[in-house]
Amino acid sequence: MKHVFGPVPSKRLGQSLGIDLLPMKSCTWNCIYCQLGRTKHYVTERCEFYPPDAILSEIRQTLAGGAHIDWITFVGSGETLLYKGLGFLIGELKKITPIPIAVITNGSLLYLPEVRSELIEADAVLPSLNAGSKELYERIDRPAPGFTFRQHLDGLIQFRREYRGRLWVEVMLLRGINDSDEALYDLAAALKLVSPDMVHLVQPTRPATESDVSVPEDDRVEQAIRILSTVALVVHPVKGGMNLREVPDLLEAVAAIISRHPVQERELSLALADRFSDDFAKVESVMKELIATGRFNTVEQAGEVYWIPS
Repeated sequence: MKHVFGPVPSKRLGQSLGIDLLPMKSCTWNCIYCQLGRTKHYVTERCEFYPPDAILSEIRQTLAGGAHIDWITFVGSGETLLYKGLGFLIGELKKITPIPIAVITNGSLLYLPEVRSELIEADAVLPSLNAGSKELYERIDRPAPGFTFRQHLDGLIQFRREYRGRLWVEVMLLRGINDSDEALYDLAAALKLVSPDMVHLVQPTRPATESDVSVPEDDRVEQAIRILSTVALVVHPVKGGMNLREVPDLLEAVAAIISRHPVQERELSLALADRFSDDFAKVESVMKELIATGRFNTVEQAGEVYWIPS
C-alpha cells in the first residue's frame, strides 16, 4: 500500500496503524535530529498531495483485515499538517470506526485557523516543542524562512484554547544542546503557556540528520523530568515490540515500516523470532533474504545496527 502501513508498535500509541499523506520529504523544518534526513527543499504551502478517496480506500481495506489496532495515526514523511484535507479524512474515519485517531505533527502550521479547525475531531494531537527560546528553536528545528519561534509558540497556545482532545507535546532531548538547566527552565516556561495534558520526553535513538546529535546522559534526562514535571505529567515512553506475526507479505510489511523510520536490527530479529516460533536458523535465513533484495542497507549509531531503505 502507498499510504497505509502497519499496524506497528508505537512508543506512545500501542499498535498504531500509520497513515502517510506526503511525498518524501515534505517539511517546514529541517531538524538536526530528523530520522528522515535533511529537508533539501522546504515545503510551506498546504496541498492535497494525493486523492483523499484513495487514502480512505486503503484504510478501509486494512481495517477490514481484522488486525488489532489501538490507534489510527496520521504521521507523514515530513510535516503532516501540510496535507490539505486532513480534516475531511478524520471526519470520514469517525463515521466508519470507533478506533481513536492521533495526529503527529511538528506544530509549525497551528498558527493557521483553518489548520486548527481540521484537528478538532482528532482524539489526540502530538506536536513538537523542542526549545523555549528563539536561539535554540532555530538551532534545533531549522525552520523555513518566515517561520518563527513566536509564531510556533503562539500557534500551540491558541490551539490549546480551542482543542478539547488530548494534547501531548513531544520534546526531543538532545545532549549538550537543550538539556542544560537554563534550556530546560526556558522550555518549562514555554510549556506552561501551552498547558499540555502530557509531555512526551523522547531521545534521538535512531540515526539522525547531523552526526553531532546524541542521546543525553541519564542525569540530564532525570533533571529534564524534574523540571518539566512542574508543568505537566512527563512520560518517558518505553519502546514496544514490532509485531510481524500475521502480516501476509513479510517483505512489503518490513519495507513499509523501514521506509518511514529506521529499525533496530535486534528489534527486527526479535519480531521475526516471534513469527517463526524462535526458529533462529530461520530468522537468520530470512534476514539474509531481506538484505539480498537490495531494498535495505544497515548503519550503526551508538553501538546499535539499524536497517534503513537503500
